[in-house]
Amino acid sequence: MQTSSYRDLQVLYLTTTGRITGLPREIEIWFVASDDKLYILAEHFHKAHWVRNIERNPRVRVRIGGRELEATARILDPEQDHDAWQRAQRLAGEKYGWGDGLPVEITPDEVM
Repeated sequence: MQTSSYRDLQVLYLTTTGRITGLPREIEIWFVASDDKLYILAEHFHKAHWVRNIERNPRVRVRIGGRELEATARILDPEQDHDAWQRAQRLAGEKYGWGDGLPVEITPDEVM
């Protein structure tokens, strides 16, 4: 399934590994899709616990559209990842009317 199939969905469920407990931590979050990648935005940037979990362990699980995917998450850098950063914020702004957060890129292990 292509990421375009997910564009009309409003949320995904992201499971990270707790950086202190090692336990799974699931959140419901808005997302955008582009080029076989998913992007989520952290309103509170590096203060968000799920972002801090990803900094410790980038392996995540995503539930979206009835599928569960293993993936790798990567916190984008505003300079090194400028184009992806801008694209994620623009797409989120178009979809939700808000796109000011820290973009995190999620690359599923298998083609969506």
